[in-house]
Amino acid sequence: MPAMRRSVLGGGVTQAIVQDLGVGIVTGRFGRTPFPTENELCKMYGAARTVVREAVKVLTAKGLITSRARQGIRITPEDNWNLLDPDVLHWTLERKFSLPLLIEFTQIRLSVEPGAAALAAIAATETDKAAIRQAIVRMYAAERGEDDPLASDIAFHVAVLYASNNRFYRQLREMIATALHVSIMRTNELKGVKLASARDHEKVAKLIFAGDAAEASEAMRKLIQGALSLIQRATR
Repeated sequence: MPAMRRSVLGGGVTQAIVQDLGVGIVTGRFGRTPFPTENELCKMYGAARTVVREAVKVLTAKGLITSRARQGIRITPEDNWNLLDPDVLHWTLERKFSLPLLIEFTQIRLSVEPGAAALAAIAATETDKAAIRQAIVRMYAAERGEDDPLASDIAFHVAVLYASNNRFYRQLREMIATALHVSIMRTNELKGVKLASARDHEKVAKLIFAGDAAEASEAMRKLIQGALSLIQRATR
């Protein structure tokens, strides 16, 4: 049995096919060759037609392919890919590290997270504040080597988005978390350190707890602008 087919049969079949094809599309595995037909996909993965069709629907929803009668399955131009989808964003960021792409993502953070911090200062519940506090505790623990620095940093930014109590900001938390996994590692490499500053993040948290929306927004903006400036200098 081919290795690829074994990997598919080892877990959720539809999701495994989506993962394998998604990575293949984003990394250019199919090149200039026609995308496999439905019958060919069934043979490739040893999967039922209904399973393959479901995987095709998922990839279509992610904007990676189109599937039409008499036209078959085609890969769409990259501009049509749904980069807000966590899977697509992860595959895109991982395929080949690109500072320009990282700049674009950080620019989006700069337009989103300060606003979320401002709203969190106004709307955060005690439960929300507890989640932010716990993330800061984890970041300090990471500095002592007692927690994962990447996971604790991401937990802070996601907690702030959630604390905004704005459904649209909350919807962005998976996208932000997915991309932060790559971007934090890269920006820390550029800084020559392995850890984000717990103290800088705690400053944002304290301003949120104090209910100071303007200052919380500005502190978050400075935090992200520092990362953006670092990346922009690296491109030069």
